[in-house]
Amino acid sequence: MDVLFACRGAWDTPDRSGDPVDLHDHGLQTAALLRRSHPFDKELQVAGLVHDLGHLLFPGDDAGHADHAAAALRPLLGARVARLVRLHVPAKRYLAAVEPERTLSPQSALTLRAQGGVMGEAEVGAFAADPDGEAAVILRQADDAGKVVGLDAGEMEDWRPVLELVAARAYERTA
Repeated sequence: MDVLFACRGAWDTPDRSGDPVDLHDHGLQTAALLRRSHPFDKELQVAGLVHDLGHLLFPGDDAGHADHAAAALRPLLGARVARLVRLHVPAKRYLAAVEPERTLSPQSALTLRAQGGVMGEAEVGAFAADPDGEAAVILRQADDAGKVVGLDAGEMEDWRPVLELVAARAYERTA
């Protein structure tokens, strides 16, 4: 929770030239969208809440932020949350390939190239076959939509019970 609270006033780019909301509001908005669309998938919701923590942990590393976050989160929140967090960048690349008319935020369009660019045909096939691919696309769509200045998406503290539930389940799987 301390790391999530530290996202208030932290941005996806060190110079604040990126997305229009801080990591705190972006995580809350993304998670709230996922709660509405997938109310029973707590791991997906939590992945939405924490997916951009890599920007806080390693400022300026757009290409590696998802991998950094996934590595940090896996021991606490489990393999699926970490995998969805890691896949939210490939999901952007996938969507850019299969929906080329889809509009990205200016910052997402800018970082797409650093993150590997639009997927090629073989990558698209592999991603589409991934068992977590569909959930990663859902996370990515919420990620893209969760960048609204002034939107009240609730309080971070409201997510504590959900985080505790997901963490307890992850612990049970490894115990």
